[in-house]
Amino acid sequence: MIRELLTPENVEYVERARHIAENVMRPVAAKYDVEQTYPWEVQHAIKDANLAGVWIPKEFGGSGGGVLNLCLVIEQFSRACGGMGVAYAVNALGSFPIMLGGTDEQKQRWLPDIASGEKLVAFGLSEKDAGSDAGGMTTRAERDGDHYVVNGEKKWNTGGAVASLNTIFAVTTPGRGARGISGLVIEAGTEGYRVGKHEDKMGIRCVPVVELHLENCRVPVENLLGGAEGVGFKAAMRTLDLARPGVAAQALGLAQGAYELAVEYTGKRKQFGQAISAFQGIQWMLADMATQIEAARHLIYTAARAADAGAKNISKLSAMCKLFATDMAVKVTTDAVQLFGGYGYVKDYPIEKYMRDAKITQIYEGTNQIQRLVIARNLLREAASSTS
Repeated sequence: MIRELLTPENVEYVERARHIAENVMRPVAAKYDVEQTYPWEVQHAIKDANLAGVWIPKEFGGSGGGVLNLCLVIEQFSRACGGMGVAYAVNALGSFPIMLGGTDEQKQRWLPDIASGEKLVAFGLSEKDAGSDAGGMTTRAERDGDHYVVNGEKKWNTGGAVASLNTIFAVTTPGRGARGISGLVIEAGTEGYRVGKHEDKMGIRCVPVVELHLENCRVPVENLLGGAEGVGFKAAMRTLDLARPGVAAQALGLAQGAYELAVEYTGKRKQFGQAISAFQGIQWMLADMATQIEAARHLIYTAARAADAGAKNISKLSAMCKLFATDMAVKVTTDAVQLFGGYGYVKDYPIEKYMRDAKITQIYEGTNQIQRLVIARNLLREAASSTS
């Protein structure tokens, strides 16, 4: 990280986040990975450091730091623990639909508690048969007087077991495809809202990923995002455009953390009478890792700055940074395990966790195959418009 390219505000966020990462997260990362329980002590530290609402505008109780500062914080948290990085980031994912598509009353009702850290929020888009094809969801929300009655199941709901709020997307007008989808904010404890299966995951084990069961769940009409039906899918896609740089930042932090451990280890590990970092083959691996990390970092920061500047169409750039950074993270963390040799494959050393945590970044918030489609479609659309 070249700090001279960051503003004093950016650097302050980095330092505050790094303090929590090193002093609160890293010492307990292995413990929560084994237990697969939520690190409430970490959440309390984030709240006490006033980092819970970095991305939320000041008028709604947040810090007004935008997407770039959000990414800087996620990067530092993920250097210590990828699971704790996403446990934090998912609150941005869940609150972006409210920020982008909520009414002023809805923003005032929900965002201040998220910004203060009093409430956690999750995001319910995917279903068992509607992952990459999110528009194929079957969860229904039918109007019944001053309520919507919601029935269906949501899959891969990150943080859903601990969240007080969940932004849920459901079909309100069947037969209209994506135009028939609406967003609803459902509070935990609402009758008919039930947390189901907890996934036993390869990585990010400290944050719960669950199924949500909605069985005749009665949600007040005032919880309809934006106060209008049929605009939910657009809000969900705009949300992913803003959130994907955060996934990329998680990948970046994982890669950076793994690289730092690899540099330290190769400098201490001796073979044939010298540190293995003295061998050219090892040096080339470290050079490639560092170069890939820095390239990803600048692409992520550029995408985040574009989002903060209000660029009209960030879909392509957002997809590019998610694609590049997450593919990079899987390669770098795998190479780091290789540099540790046999010790990299056992849990006595923390490096194998980085590889496990990195893999999911290529999958959630749009698989990297979907990112390539998003990029290509934007490229072809731009090419067509330039020749017309």
